[in-house]
Amino acid sequence: MTALLRWLHRIEDGLIVAVLLFMILLAVAQIVLRNFFGTSLVWIEPLLQNAVLWIGLLGAMIASRKDEHIRIDVASTLLPEKYHPFLTIGVDLFTAFICGLVAWYSVGFVIEEYEYATPAFAEVPSWLLQAIIPVGFTVMAVRYVLLFLMALVGKRPRMQEPVA
Repeated sequence: MTALLRWLHRIEDGLIVAVLLFMILLAVAQIVLRNFFGTSLVWIEPLLQNAVLWIGLLGAMIASRKDEHIRIDVASTLLPEKYHPFLTIGVDLFTAFICGLVAWYSVGFVIEEYEYATPAFAEVPSWLLQAIIPVGFTVMAVRYVLLFLMALVGKRPRMQEPVA
C-alpha cells in the first residue's frame, strides 16, 4: 500500500512540475513572439488560465497529503489543549465533507461542459481541462476522511505547528 501511495505522490509531484514548466515555457514563448515578432498565439492565454487551475488544485492535493493546508486557527488558541484532538477530528470531518460536496457538484459541472461541448480553445474541449476539479477535490476528501479515521483510533499524524 505504501508503494502505491509513493507512486501516486510521485505522479502528483511530476504533474505539478510539468504543468509549471509548461506554463513558464508558454509564457516566455508568448513574450518572445510579441516583443520580437509582433505576433502571438491566441490559444496560449486560455491554456495558461486553465493551467493556473491545475496548479492550484495540484498544489492543494499535495498540501492535503500531510495536512499542510492554510487554516484559520482561532478555536485552538481559545480552547484548552485537552480539547484540541476533538477540534482536529471535527475539522477533518468538516473539511472532508466540504471537499466531497465540491467534488460531487463539480462532477455535474464537468458533465454539463461535456454535454454542451464548450471549447476551451481551438478544438480542446473545456470539460477535459476542468476535469481536475472533481479529481482534486475527491483526492482531498479521501485524504481528510482517512485523517479523520486515523484520529478516531489515535493514529493521526501530528499537525504542523503554525509558523509565527
